[in-house]
Amino acid sequence: MKTNSQKQLLLQLIKEAYKSKAWHGTNLRGSIRGLSAEQAVWRPAPSRHNIWEIVVHCAYWKYAVRRQLTGEKKGSFLLKGSNWFICPENLSEKAWKADIRMLDKMHRSLCEVTAKIGPSKISRKPGGSKFTISSIVSGIACHDIYHAGQIQLIKRLMKK
Repeated sequence: MKTNSQKQLLLQLIKEAYKSKAWHGTNLRGSIRGLSAEQAVWRPAPSRHNIWEIVVHCAYWKYAVRRQLTGEKKGSFLLKGSNWFICPENLSEKAWKADIRMLDKMHRSLCEVTAKIGPSKISRKPGGSKFTISSIVSGIACHDIYHAGQIQLIKRLMKK
C-alpha cells in the first residue's frame, strides 16, 4: 500500500472509531450521546469503572498518542495524573459536558497531528517506541472501539 494511502486509511480508522458513521455500529462518541451526568457516574459494581471515567481515560490516551507522535514531553494533559482518573460520584452536567468537550478536543488534535505525518514516516517507530506510527494510530482506533463496546454494555446493565 502506498504510504499516502496508508495515512488516509489511518485517518479514516480513527474518525470512524470515534465519530463518523461506520459499519460496525456504535462508535465511541455515539456511545455517550444523550447520557446525563447521573448515568455517566453509574457503576456496574463498586470496583468497576463508570462511563465518565472511561471517557476521560480515552481523552488521556488520545493525548498520549498525539504526544508520542509529536515527541512532546509528558505532563501537559489537562488533568493531573495518567491513564485512569477517578471521578467523584456526584458531578454536575456542566462538568460532564466539559469532559466530553475535552474528549472531542483531544480527538481533533490527534487527527490534526495524524494528517500532518509525512508519508515516509508512517512505518517508522517514534522515539522510544516498540511500535510503528501506523500501529500506534490504528491502535488508538481499536482502543476507541473497545471502550465504545464497554460503554454500550454498561448502559445495558444500567437498565436492569
